[in-house]
Amino acid sequence: MASGTLLYAQSGGVTAVINATASAVIQTARARRVKVLAARNGILGALREDLIDTSKEPAAAIRALAHTPGGAFGSCRVKLKSLEQDRAKYERLLAVLQAHDVRYFLYNGGNDSADTALKVSQLAAEFGYPLTCVGVPKTVDNDLAVTDCCPGFGSAAKYTAVSVRECALDVAAMADTSTKVFVYEAMGRHAGWLAAASGLAGQDPDQAPHLILFPERPYDEPDFFARVKATVERVGYCVVVASEGIQTADGRFVADAGAGKDAFGHTQLGGVASFLAGRVKDELGYKVHWTLPDYLQRSARHLASKTDLDQAQAVGIKAVQFALKGMNAVMPVIVRASDSPYRWKIEAAPLDEIANHEKKMPSNFIRKDGYGITEAARRYLEPLIRGEAPPPYGRDGIPKYVELKNVAVERKLPAYEV
Repeated sequence: MASGTLLYAQSGGVTAVINATASAVIQTARARRVKVLAARNGILGALREDLIDTSKEPAAAIRALAHTPGGAFGSCRVKLKSLEQDRAKYERLLAVLQAHDVRYFLYNGGNDSADTALKVSQLAAEFGYPLTCVGVPKTVDNDLAVTDCCPGFGSAAKYTAVSVRECALDVAAMADTSTKVFVYEAMGRHAGWLAAASGLAGQDPDQAPHLILFPERPYDEPDFFARVKATVERVGYCVVVASEGIQTADGRFVADAGAGKDAFGHTQLGGVASFLAGRVKDELGYKVHWTLPDYLQRSARHLASKTDLDQAQAVGIKAVQFALKGMNAVMPVIVRASDSPYRWKIEAAPLDEIANHEKKMPSNFIRKDGYGITEAARRYLEPLIRGEAPPPYGRDGIPKYVELKNVAVERKLPAYEV
């Protein structure tokens, strides 16, 4: 039996399968008789000493997390700065960990979370506190470095591809007398992975999506209008998928809402689909509809990818195993062994190779004209959305999701305001 407690925390935007990772973490730790605490609302809970005792949850509830979307313990968008700039917060965090005999810290998030886990490991080493920190991958944006893909992306990609296929059938049915152009906005601030996934909805240039706008390519409005017009004249309608982060050649976000920055330093974007729809209507005179799936992309557990679910659970299991082996400042990453048949495995990667790095779409994944995906992209993307993993449904026709009790652990330190 390992000594000490494990603290698990979720970070940033949640996904359809992040709770599957949490479920795997808790079940694996329980099998090794390691107590698991969870931070309520991510790093904020750790700083506030607002911790949850997962041992109060029955085994059936922990298993049910695997098919429940959202973040069972709460997450937050809070980024700790450097050890020098946020020294007091890091020392408070370490004090909380020490007070509860936490020897394993698992932080489930993206690039910024990997950076935080790395810095916590460095501070613990400075103070001589025996702590093993492991970053656990998660993001629908698929922009984590080193790992082949990110748990959460496959399900969001599946939702995107299926939604675009279904919307396109609707538009095609009505195009003669109604909508000529449909604009679908996909998440992706700097990397167009989800927009690219929409390309799986069609196989040839006359099948939707007809035009994909990537943040990796400058938005050229006159050229875009010309291509929309040509598609409508050729096909009868045009389905456009636009990444929220598309920019003009001078680096300005097309959908910059002018609302400043969020906690991670990201520009607040204001809806590129509605903007594009208005411009197309004004310039070309077509009837246009648009959609902003937003949270639907990352919460659609009913349409999860089986591959994604399997990988989300696998990184959770490996994260615990790595931690108990004392593998500090690492992350379990997905390594692709082959495309066909699709094979993958989990290996450990150093956090300093992941923290604050961003993986964008390879240039050979984007078609030469800049408006679609290549066969190389299809080979990469298609296995990630493969397989179905539906949740159990009740007689009322609604999925049977679980809500945990989330019993708080008694505080041992003075109150702390973040």
